[in-house]
Amino acid sequence: MRGTTPPGAANETEAARWVRDMFAEVVPRYDLLNHLLSFQMDRFWRRRAVRRVRGWLGRPGTQVLDICCGTGDLTLALAKAATQARVFGCDFCHPMLAAARRKAQKPGTGGGWFEADALHLPVADGSLDLITVAFGLRNLANYQRGLVEMRRTLKPGGAAAILEFSRPPNRAFAALYEFYSRRVLPELGGRLSGSRQAYRYLPESVRKFPCAEDLALRMRQAGFDPVSYEYMAGGIVALHLGVAEAGPSRPSIPDGS
Repeated sequence: MRGTTPPGAANETEAARWVRDMFAEVVPRYDLLNHLLSFQMDRFWRRRAVRRVRGWLGRPGTQVLDICCGTGDLTLALAKAATQARVFGCDFCHPMLAAARRKAQKPGTGGGWFEADALHLPVADGSLDLITVAFGLRNLANYQRGLVEMRRTLKPGGAAAILEFSRPPNRAFAALYEFYSRRVLPELGGRLSGSRQAYRYLPESVRKFPCAEDLALRMRQAGFDPVSYEYMAGGIVALHLGVAEAGPSRPSIPDGS
C-alpha cells in the first residue's frame, strides 16, 4: 500500500473506509483530545500555518481550499484571517463536516463546506490559489496521489501548505516522543475517546508517514518548486510550503510510493 495502513485493510479502498469510520466514531471528543494530547500546542501550530500563508489570504479574488478539514479549526482560522479571499473546507467524513458546519454558525466565523475525498476533489484544474491540509495528509490511502491532486487544482504560482506530524531530528528528543506516542497517547486517548483503536492507529500513522525531508522531495515530484519546510515543537510537527510550478503540471507518482 502507498499510504496509510490501518489494521485489517488490504487495499486503498479498505484503508479509506477504515479511516472514515474511525473519524466518525471519535467526533464527539475530537477537539478536546486534540487540545489535551498536544498540550494546547495544536492551536499554535495552526496559527503559525495561517501566518505563513497570509500573503495569499490578502489577495483579491483568492480561492482557498482546506482539505481533510475535520471539524474545521484550520478552515475557520484561514477564513478569519482572509481579507479578500474565499475559503472553503472539505472532508470525506460526514460527521466531521457536520461538526465544522456547527462551528461556522457561531458569530465571527466563516467558511464554506462540501463533502469530498481528497484524492478525488470536485475542483477544476488550476482553479485554486491556495490549498491547505492540517494533520490529514498522512491519513490518505495514497500519499503521492494526494499531492498530485493538490497540485492539479492549483494555478501556476499557487501554493500548498501542509501541516503534519513528523519525526524529531534530535535522537534524544525523538526517543522521548516515541515513548509518549507509543505508551501514553494510546492509553489516554483511548480512555477519553472511547476508541482505543483510533489512538493506537495515530502513532502508527505518524511512523509510516514520510519524514520532513522525504515529504519535501515527494512534493517536488508532484510538481511543486520551490518547496520549503520548518519544524515546530522540536520536530514533532513540520510545516511544508510548496509553490506550484509555472506552466502545465508535471506530476509523477514514483514506483512504490
